[in-house]
Amino acid sequence: MNYIIDILTEDIFQKDVLENELPVAVYFYSEDCPVCMAFSPVFDRMAEKYGQHMKFARIFRQQNRKLAEKYNVKSSPAVLFFKNGKEVCSRLTGYISKPEFNQVLDNVVEGACKTRGRQIVHCDVLILGAGPAGLSAAIYAARAKMNTIVVDEGIAGGQVATTFNVANYPGTNGVIRGTDLVGNMTRQALDFGSRIDDMKEIQKLELTGEEKHVTSEDTDYFVKCIIIATGAAPRKLPAEGERDFRGRGVHYCAACDGAMYQDADLLVAGGGNSAVEEAVFLTRYAKHVTVIHQLDHFQASKTAQDELFKNPGISVIWNSEIRRVFGDSFLKGAVVEDLKTGQQREINADGVFVYIGMQPRTDLFKGLLDLDEKGYIICDEDMNTSAAGVFAAGDVRVKRIRQIATAANDGVIAGLMAEKYINKRGN
Repeated sequence: MNYIIDILTEDIFQKDVLENELPVAVYFYSEDCPVCMAFSPVFDRMAEKYGQHMKFARIFRQQNRKLAEKYNVKSSPAVLFFKNGKEVCSRLTGYISKPEFNQVLDNVVEGACKTRGRQIVHCDVLILGAGPAGLSAAIYAARAKMNTIVVDEGIAGGQVATTFNVANYPGTNGVIRGTDLVGNMTRQALDFGSRIDDMKEIQKLELTGEEKHVTSEDTDYFVKCIIIATGAAPRKLPAEGERDFRGRGVHYCAACDGAMYQDADLLVAGGGNSAVEEAVFLTRYAKHVTVIHQLDHFQASKTAQDELFKNPGISVIWNSEIRRVFGDSFLKGAVVEDLKTGQQREINADGVFVYIGMQPRTDLFKGLLDLDEKGYIICDEDMNTSAAGVFAAGDVRVKRIRQIATAANDGVIAGLMAEKYINKRGN
């Protein structure tokens, strides 16, 4: 059964959205948008789950520019919610997680969806996170004939699924799309016998004892060992107005949203590889890009810096941070503070792209595992954490280098160590 309406004209929008008796979730998407590719399966799955209580509509933004402009949709993906002909609740844009989407849907339908019956599942290895680390662990654990399940709050892929091109992963003949790379990993994990439970939000964990217990919204997992590969998420811009203008001028993915800023003036916050590389990428569209960095030098690689400094469309403001973003229905500029003098000034800009680091997804593990001051999981070279039978892999753990290849490496080690742990215990 098809639960999703494809909006092709304003007349269809009027009839199927504004005049609909049920609430409607409207999803604006774009071509060549890695974040859209990652979110689309989530939208499809939620349409199946909530289809009896509300409607779901999909709009291809490039072919419906008038509708996008009318509702100030400036980025992809963007989900708007309508009820009785009016937009309700907060719209969702950019990196939209399944729990975030699920919560808004529940609010829109006012709790009309009933909770499904709970399931009880037993397995050898439970992997939390389906990015390169989690999928690599699954490949090795399942190949060793361990009963292996991967759980993820979204769709398999992690951050890589939102990366347009990957140019430095070994064995990929130069450049490969992020979705293709994790697609290959996912198929390999499944072929070896792993099971992937996507769209599952973990609510509670018990990590002590020989049998661990992990609870999601509809399943109780009883497992012999756990591999944590929940990864990290982009750190949000710590500036006044960030949430108000997220998706309306504040962005975290240049490959997804850069094309909407043809001949625009843009700001990029950050000074690492991502900030420097994406600033160069944005000059394909923007009239000018200004990089705002809190230090007097970049931390990016020499190659990336050389590309930036030779680009006439980029300028840099050193020793500064963005304190506030402002505008009306869409962003118009930012207030930037000089960290040496304390002076603030307004800079007119059409958009801000933010690359100020990552933050680990470890809230669930606070008080259960040893974490460092930044929230990363502390573990040894065999990926052992402070809890017996619990391993960590990838961007979620304390490490110096965070790359797709090093995440996969961690996953391999964790998968092998999980096998040894189970075999040693003889259970």
